[in-house]
Amino acid sequence: MSAVTVEDRGAISIIRINRPEKLNAINQDVAVEVQQAFKAFDADPDKRVAVMSSAGNRAFSAGADVSNLPELWRAIPTVGFQTDKPIIAATTGWVVGGGIVMVMMCDLLVSTEDTQFYYPEAKLGVTAGGISSLASRMPHHLAMEIMLLGSKIPARRAYEVGFVNRVVPNGEHETEALKIAEELLDSAPLVIGALKRLVSQVLPTGPIERMVDISQTIARVRQSADLQEGVSAYKERRKPRFTGR
Repeated sequence: MSAVTVEDRGAISIIRINRPEKLNAINQDVAVEVQQAFKAFDADPDKRVAVMSSAGNRAFSAGADVSNLPELWRAIPTVGFQTDKPIIAATTGWVVGGGIVMVMMCDLLVSTEDTQFYYPEAKLGVTAGGISSLASRMPHHLAMEIMLLGSKIPARRAYEVGFVNRVVPNGEHETEALKIAEELLDSAPLVIGALKRLVSQVLPTGPIERMVDISQTIARVRQSADLQEGVSAYKERRKPRFTGR
């Protein structure tokens, strides 16, 4: 069974995390397949709007799967993949840890009444730091309450401070997201793309973008032929022959 599914509705793609038995926890397969699905969406000229959702009704995502830790950055919009096309997040139930990071980087957010945003990492003694960008997407003190106290924030409160665009009855998050997507289809794609790019210049670059850039740069070095050559040359006590690859 695929960890991520894609449903096409004409010019709209619904991309869902598909691990309801694990509360849609993000493992390696989910992170990679979300990234692949959105890259395919961006490359398809017939697709104009994406809805990011999940299977089941208990959780959008329980966050990173500690039994199979992912490269979470791959699943995060504008970090693991780029697109000028709008992305609408549709959540129900628990939105935990990395799940918050995923939806906060989308362009619009629809949540059901029973949605709960929860970031427990301070209580677990671990963090990747990406959640710190939340402070640029909701009032500072509420963001700190989520991060430092691990407070559970219901959809209605998140809506009141402007973090969530629409709060709908349980089970209607995708229906509402699709209504918004249909509205977006009436707008000029070039204007939407231009506005997204301009907004990305207005929002401050947070630690998540910097950490990912650093980790990708280091990964390229660690996976390079030059590294293997350097190690071999050291062991063989000879001068290395680097090729820049």
